Amino acid sequence: MSDALKVISYGFGTIAGLIVIGIVIFWFIQDVTQKKHSILRNYPVIGRLRFFLEKQGEYFRQYFFSSDRGEMPFNRATRSWVYRNAKNEGGIVGFGSTNDLREPGSIFFVNVAFPVLESDRLPTPPLVIGEDYCEHPFNAQSIINISGMSYGAISAPAVRALSLGAAEAGCWLNTGEGGLSPYHLEGGGDIVMQIGTAKYGIRDQEGNFSPERAKELAKVVKAFEIKLSQGAKPGKGGLLPATKVTNEISAIRGIPAHRDSISPDRHRDIGNVDELLDKIAHIRDLTGRPVGVKAAIGGWHFINELCDAVNRRGSEYAPDFLTIDGGEGGSGAAPQTLFDHMSLPIAEALPRVVDALLESGLRDRIRVVAAGKLVTAARAAWALCAGADFVNTARGFMFSLGCIQAMRCHTNTCPTGITTHNRRLQRGLVVQEKYLRVANYARNMNREIDMIAYSCGLRHARQLKREHVRIVETAGKSVALNILYPYPEIPSL
Repeated sequence: MSDALKVISYGFGTIAGLIVIGIVIFWFIQDVTQKKHSILRNYPVIGRLRFFLEKQGEYFRQYFFSSDRGEMPFNRATRSWVYRNAKNEGGIVGFGSTNDLREPGSIFFVNVAFPVLESDRLPTPPLVIGEDYCEHPFNAQSIINISGMSYGAISAPAVRALSLGAAEAGCWLNTGEGGLSPYHLEGGGDIVMQIGTAKYGIRDQEGNFSPERAKELAKVVKAFEIKLSQGAKPGKGGLLPATKVTNEISAIRGIPAHRDSISPDRHRDIGNVDELLDKIAHIRDLTGRPVGVKAAIGGWHFINELCDAVNRRGSEYAPDFLTIDGGEGGSGAAPQTLFDHMSLPIAEALPRVVDALLESGLRDRIRVVAAGKLVTAARAAWALCAGADFVNTARGFMFSLGCIQAMRCHTNTCPTGITTHNRRLQRGLVVQEKYLRVANYARNMNREIDMIAYSCGLRHARQLKREHVRIVETAGKSVALNILYPYPEIPSL
């Protein structure tokens, strides 16, 4: 190296060193004079390492320290299963399961000695929603469907991939409460329009329900879903931060741009069960489409009152479907207190709701959709055993899009481009690649649910009943679901 280069190199090194010393001095003065953090005040500069490690700890735990089955909300084994099926790599593993069947709450299915031969298997039949009660019933093909995720909460590329993937797989796509965007329609598949408490996308200039807008939407959607509550935050409306309310989203929702989008805690025009049934009948008559209700379940008063009111007023007032969201649900942001402690989990809510419908004679009238961490074929098959007709999942499809569970959904900094409107980060989500993974995941979920049914001696998945699954109570002891939740007496007609 020449003398000139040595001098230049030395000069740059000196400048860099002075910059580093200057930053350290600045941090030192800032830390000892601030009053918010005791650690920084007592241990200036060095104390910053504590906050860095605390922030990065969740990522280190995820990749280096957590076991395959020891992470929340979804462990590595579950995520890996979804990733493999989304990539069409199959759910095959070797050397045995890491699932601990001694753990209370674990499920396993009751296989038969002579499973169904391939020649005797039947395709799982579709189910019609709203048959005999609306002008345009919805023939739903897939057991597995995409739960409500609003455009705004998730990005345009994510919605486009979900739309194209849903059409490819033949499942429905729920819009979420943020309204119908052009991206939802891109795939040309089946759309369920959710009506949230703010009535985004289906409201007039004053924020009230718009019959004219409902009629327009009915031309392109298969059904409407009135959202009373969701598992992530039952009792509280949605919140989309101002940073995510773009001009396009404001136009779709019918709200001001760049301001927090806050939904009311409930529908202002629905304050009791009778008003709910009136609204269901009104929208169904107005649009000719099936109308359902989404709710997290906190107890038995609501569902019992709903069934009693339908029987009192007539089955034409009944919702065409009920989407039951467990308290463990939640693809979006919510207060941790509600995430952790509000609403029954799906394992308890679903069989209780089905029992209420059986007891009231309404089970054949009302289809049941289950949601709440049902991202694997086994959990979805359990839901069918418990009495569901369909299974919705949001986070399962987020994993199929490439979600890594970074827990940044509410910050607009999602590293995979799914829940951010940052164009640079969205670049990582290639729609033409990811929509195929969405379709693969849906198809493979349906296929493996069928596989479970065949192993139980059934010809298709809709024959699954409570006696086909057992729940672990303690190590070495399990109980059949039909013993844990006995079928109620069905009234004679």
